[in-house]
Amino acid sequence: MSQPSLSFTPEEEALIQQEYEALISDYIASPHRKKTEIIDQAFRLACHAHGLVRRRSGEPYILHPIAVARIVCKEIGLGSTSICSALLHDVVEDTEYTVEDIRRSFGDKIAQIVEGLTKISTEQVPQNIDSLQAQNIRKLLLTIGDDARVILIKIADRLHNMRTLSSMKPEKQLKIAGETSFFYAPLADRLGLFSIKTELEDLSFRYEHPEAYEEILRKVRETEAGREDLFQRFAAPLKLRFDSMGLSYEMKTRVKGCFSIWRKMQLKGIPFEEVYDLFAVRIIFDNQDGYPEKNRCWDIYTAITEVYRNRPDRLRDWISTPKGNGYQALHLTVLGPDAQWIEVQVRSRRMDEIAEKGLAAHWRYKNNDVEEDHELEVWLDTIREVLNHPDSKGMEFLNTVHLSLYAHDITAFTPKGRPITLPINASVLDFAYAVHTDLGDTCIGAKVNHKVVPISHRLSNGDQVEVLTSKMTQPAAEWLDFVSTAYAKVKIETALRRRQREAIARGEERLSEELERYGEQLSASLLNRLTFLYHFDKPDTFLRYIGEGTFTFPEDFERTLKSKGSNPSRSNRITRTISSLFGGKERESEVHPATAASTPIDRSHPYELSEHDGRLNYIIAPCCHPIPGDDALGILTDEGQVIVHRRSCPEATRYKTAQGDRLLSTLWGHHYTPRFETTLMIRGIDSKGLLNAITQVLLEDFKVSISEIHMVTHEGIFEGRITVQVLSGHQVESICHILRRNKAIHEAYRLSELDQG
Repeated sequence: MSQPSLSFTPEEEALIQQEYEALISDYIASPHRKKTEIIDQAFRLACHAHGLVRRRSGEPYILHPIAVARIVCKEIGLGSTSICSALLHDVVEDTEYTVEDIRRSFGDKIAQIVEGLTKISTEQVPQNIDSLQAQNIRKLLLTIGDDARVILIKIADRLHNMRTLSSMKPEKQLKIAGETSFFYAPLADRLGLFSIKTELEDLSFRYEHPEAYEEILRKVRETEAGREDLFQRFAAPLKLRFDSMGLSYEMKTRVKGCFSIWRKMQLKGIPFEEVYDLFAVRIIFDNQDGYPEKNRCWDIYTAITEVYRNRPDRLRDWISTPKGNGYQALHLTVLGPDAQWIEVQVRSRRMDEIAEKGLAAHWRYKNNDVEEDHELEVWLDTIREVLNHPDSKGMEFLNTVHLSLYAHDITAFTPKGRPITLPINASVLDFAYAVHTDLGDTCIGAKVNHKVVPISHRLSNGDQVEVLTSKMTQPAAEWLDFVSTAYAKVKIETALRRRQREAIARGEERLSEELERYGEQLSASLLNRLTFLYHFDKPDTFLRYIGEGTFTFPEDFERTLKSKGSNPSRSNRITRTISSLFGGKERESEVHPATAASTPIDRSHPYELSEHDGRLNYIIAPCCHPIPGDDALGILTDEGQVIVHRRSCPEATRYKTAQGDRLLSTLWGHHYTPRFETTLMIRGIDSKGLLNAITQVLLEDFKVSISEIHMVTHEGIFEGRITVQVLSGHQVESICHILRRNKAIHEAYRLSELDQG
């Protein structure tokens, strides 16, 4: 928000009035009761409160709450209470008005919603809070059980901020875009706001990967005419069939979002032209004669498959078992004109409104479908469990919340037939914890469809699962790698922390006994000095290692006690710095510590990533291995180091959400040494001398170093991963281009961090 101006121009005054009248028109056209007087009252108060203040873009600030209110009304479908709350959502945070002022003028409900929308300020939290962003997300989620309209209005607020993000500084754009893709887009999906979720993903993608976004958008537009022609030829025989059935229906197409297309290209290593499900056909029918919706969906399915050949493995029945966000539809894939596979989505008008407007529409129809209420309550229980987790802070809290946002996609059954809904890739361990915490804590495996499998086994839709337990078993740290649900993760971490507290207590006792041997008493200052000298991140970690027997007292322990102590080596400081950025897990940087020399940083300009005298002025993040030419961002550490991630790296995205103020906008400078590690995926037809041809391209044509080669062949097809040290992304593209000239090599591309993670 910028400083107030002396006055708005007549054109700006007219624009404000025009936008407000458009809001009222949207509201009058909605099915809600017409309470325009209270909306007008909220608009006048918001105008008075924000006065002549302008946004960073220069436009009058009041246009923002009006825009949010229009999204709330038209795109989400909420009523007058939510519209008033949207108009007032920044009043308490940004002006002299208080929640009590709102309560006196508009009552308890609007005041409660506005209070839920008001961010926590820096002054309101203790100094040891590790992430103000995480605290605000925690506060927002706490309101969902009381009034989910707070969340829905916040999503509308974020959507408008993303639509107008171009006026922000680059590092602020990355912070907001990262937080949006990590939290708000999955949240919108979990609440059933599919269109908003897609737009949030695409807007985040636009700012994080501008070149890739523009390229995909251009190709989508270029292929629009071809898609429309295909749709018309596909729809013609179906319309004749549906009309003969007496159906009242609408048939249209839905194009995949740019981000969704890019993600598929990255995961599968394919070009745009090979994304076959670029668009889907949607059939929405009106059901006014009382005929069961489910039966009509299957009648339409039968009619379609009588015209076009069906692909059975792609059938998705979300009518009998709705998704966790209430989504219902029947999806099938058929072979259309020109031998192209086309996805068809069949749903009623009611199902369509729930799919597009999510939770808001769900409230309107909830009396018709108890199952959706149950699914929502299951998710709310998970959220409450996460929020009540006492030791969950900052990055860890956000990771757990992130896990909980994905809608359930499969159903597995207990031996007695009780259905358990889980996300795709859920394991036996997830299932055990979903049935009961004690069952999870003592799980040693399961019989899935009468076959014994380990706890890490991934379940499929319809599996029958009998959990096997042992009283001798207890949760282990590696279990966290096997679970996909937030509930299981929280329960495992709770058990681990309980054991850690016990280990810390034992460690404190053993350290005290050891110190007494040398006439010393355990004190906070001595404990801190020993923690520092033995290179642990904090005293509790040091004590836990002692209690678990991982750390044994060295022979020179007495001499260490008597010494004044010395600073750890600089390389150890850098290792701990990197470790702290990845949740305490030590990971070695791929760059020698000498390359991480600290440089004074001017945050008013993008930080130039460059090489001087063989040294880099930054550290390469070991999780995603960015190389010159990648879309990258910097994270500024407490020690003034800059750690560089690829923008799409999951670790960087979490950091954007938890510690956005540490972000640096970056640009690539000059590099002279091929030191950047990346992995190439190569596939094709196995042939004699192929490996020699590949290594010749790498070693002789491009003179790059090979770190690792892994090649396998099966039934005449080969697949290989080759890790190399390169100079830039441009060099990688050139290598892949030359490799693909070999007739035996059908695919050669660089693995994304999505594949390697």
